[in-house]
Amino acid sequence: MARVKRGFKRRQRHNRVLKMAAGYRERRRTAYRHAVEQVERSLAYAFAHRKQNKRNYRALWIARINAACRMNGTRYSDLMHAMKVNGIDLDRKVLADIAVSDPTGFTQIVKQTVGATA
Repeated sequence: MARVKRGFKRRQRHNRVLKMAAGYRERRRTAYRHAVEQVERSLAYAFAHRKQNKRNYRALWIARINAACRMNGTRYSDLMHAMKVNGIDLDRKVLADIAVSDPTGFTQIVKQTVGATA
């Protein structure tokens, strides 16, 4: 059986990793062994932080909605409960956007939902 030297495939694999390591500092971008370690770690962080990003945005939306609710004399939890009872299906992202960009519209939403339940 013939000997396989792996020249082309090895270079292909190395180049793929080194391309992903572009922008790193020192040997992490030039040396394959160091680049492999860093790329694997970076991909793991990227995966985890994509999930974390969703949590961070939800917390931001809740904080914005709560601040707008307090300006209208109610609480976040009361608003969300009233919306669920009245069957209003606005998600937190849309509500936070309305609270920031259109405070009068948000005030009307609060009056309709919380006023209807109270």
